[in-house]
Amino acid sequence: MVKKRYIVMGVSGCGKSLIGSLLAKRLGLAFFDGDDFHPPENVAKMRQGIPLNDQDRYGWLQTLNDLINREEGMVLACSALKPQYRQQLRQGNDAQLIYLKGGVETIWARHSCREGHYFNGREMLESQFRELIEPKVGEAIEVSIDQSAERVLDDVLAALAQSERADK
Repeated sequence: MVKKRYIVMGVSGCGKSLIGSLLAKRLGLAFFDGDDFHPPENVAKMRQGIPLNDQDRYGWLQTLNDLINREEGMVLACSALKPQYRQQLRQGNDAQLIYLKGGVETIWARHSCREGHYFNGREMLESQFRELIEPKVGEAIEVSIDQSAERVLDDVLAALAQSERADK
């Protein structure tokens, strides 16, 4: 595969970081976790269980857009919950969106097993589901997370290969 840019998106706990890092390794690309780029004030809000708003996310998304545009090939894990966020992330680049889709109960079960993560509480997870505007058909590769991480990665790779064949 040609070196490209990929954004693995979905609500917190859907597996963006795990699948994104596995995908990057498989494709020989750099991996970046969008959470690592939140400013301290965003992290403080989330630690307190306060959901971020559009204003909180704007500068963070701009930082991520700058990163995407700087890298020749890469995988970024980022929630990208709304169309305007995805548009901001993809400004000036052709990053492929990969949407990891799952239900609130599945994802909450995963959250409950996390240790040391600043994302705090079921209310915050539910707020992400309320904020989420799923990508339109054709906007992103959509993969169900109701399976093992290995199967999710296999499905992502198969969809990317199919997309690449269709582009030729």
